[in-house]
Amino acid sequence: MPKVLVSDKLSKTAVQIFKDNNIDVDYLPDLGKDKDKLFEVIGQYDGLAIRSATKVTDKILGAAKNLKVIGRAGIGVDNVDIPAATKAGIIVMNTPFGNSITTAEHAISLMLSLARQIPEADASTKASKWEKNRFMGVEVTNKTLGLIGAGNIGSIVADRAQGLKMKVVAFDPFLTPERAQAIGVEKVELDELLKRADFITLHTPLIDATRNIINAEAIAKMKDGVRIINCARGGLVDEAALYEALKSGKVAGAAFDVFVEEPAQNNPLFELANFIATPHLGASTTEAQENVALQVAEQISAYLNTGEITNALNFPSITAEEAPRLTPWVKLAEALGSFAGQLTETSIKGIRIEYEGNVAALNTKPMTAAAVNGVLKPQVAEVNMVSAPQIAKDRGINVEIITRDQQGAYEGYIRLTVITERQERGIAGTIFANGKSRIIQVKGINMDAELTPSMLYVTNEDKPGHIGRLGTLLGNLGINIANFNLGRAEVGGDAIALLSIDGEVTAEQLKEIAGLPGVRQAKAVAYN
Repeated sequence: MPKVLVSDKLSKTAVQIFKDNNIDVDYLPDLGKDKDKLFEVIGQYDGLAIRSATKVTDKILGAAKNLKVIGRAGIGVDNVDIPAATKAGIIVMNTPFGNSITTAEHAISLMLSLARQIPEADASTKASKWEKNRFMGVEVTNKTLGLIGAGNIGSIVADRAQGLKMKVVAFDPFLTPERAQAIGVEKVELDELLKRADFITLHTPLIDATRNIINAEAIAKMKDGVRIINCARGGLVDEAALYEALKSGKVAGAAFDVFVEEPAQNNPLFELANFIATPHLGASTTEAQENVALQVAEQISAYLNTGEITNALNFPSITAEEAPRLTPWVKLAEALGSFAGQLTETSIKGIRIEYEGNVAALNTKPMTAAAVNGVLKPQVAEVNMVSAPQIAKDRGINVEIITRDQQGAYEGYIRLTVITERQERGIAGTIFANGKSRIIQVKGINMDAELTPSMLYVTNEDKPGHIGRLGTLLGNLGINIANFNLGRAEVGGDAIALLSIDGEVTAEQLKEIAGLPGVRQAKAVAYN
């Protein structure tokens, strides 16, 4: 009988789910806080169910000789060393969709609290001041709500805001016009949103592209008297810039549930009367906590009893029999998706994945999930091979799968095409007999390039002197070339240089490369 440790507080119903599935369960809700005791006992368990209090470190995993699965009741897994778990062959699961409604409702609550100054009015009234004329609020009816991020939570916020008779505009690189129409929002660029919104709420992950997306420059483009809500991630808003804008009155009010440093203590924003703060309560409702607890119990039980993998962060759904042959293709599919995703800068309408030859006879579902995960990951930080298809569906991205028998020279290959409002960009790859992944085509141009951790992608006009100029510039910049791969459509037409390099290329270096004569695009492409 498999044995599971519950080291954080979960509901009694979740514990019963383990028992109903013939799982021997130890419910020790305070054990997660005692890392020494956890280290001592973890070796006897097949599964571990946690919330945020338990820290699953490399040291803990080193003692977990029988552990097969870790289940996090919630989204965030910052408390789990996922690379170490992966190396140890331990599946890490979460419950990514269990608290979406709760977080969305908290954002709406903060918006209404801002509009009517409820926290400050509450404190004043309880102090027996009765300052009725001091708290003049604003209506939300007929106001414009600017939504930065229109994924699962953002779309729920949009729905609730429309119920309040608000106009909703949304900025999201992955939001297609069809999806925008389906959820009743107007898709706009970020500058347009900043200019038009009376209220702005953020629902996007914290990645390089979104860090300080609301900064002093962005605030300057906003309406005077705008109100800002952040229930997503600390770091999306430049807190120092917001502080100045709140003091000057440029921003009438702000309400945050998340902060750059948590727990947030002695934050300068707390000094301001027009700032509302809550201690990361987005997922804190009875319903949400119950939902994620039940889900994680069901997921762990299914994996231990049948091998079923749901919402895994570090492995796709692959059976033991399929793994040896399928795993290299899964890795190739994710790499092709990542390559295309890193080169895509506009809204994605669709992803077309073609499997030809011997790969078409395999289980393509994990390959498809891996490919979609690769495409989405540059813009959606909290995505994995399991959640990627659902996230793509929620964002209105059509995923088309084509399988066919061998028609060309390769026994099997995968071609992935990203379809945007402006263009289609395709990339194809195969697995050689030695198990190595190779790129065999980019944008219809044939080539043969190995996938490496750090690559430079350059498109240019096919004219004499380009290769020499590019090589000389890279040498002057101190960038060492490991491999230099070339391809062109026709003489004098479009050409591609795909280089494997040592180290990383900085933004300034890319700017210099892009400035070379005839260069149309220069991008750095990286793989973990």
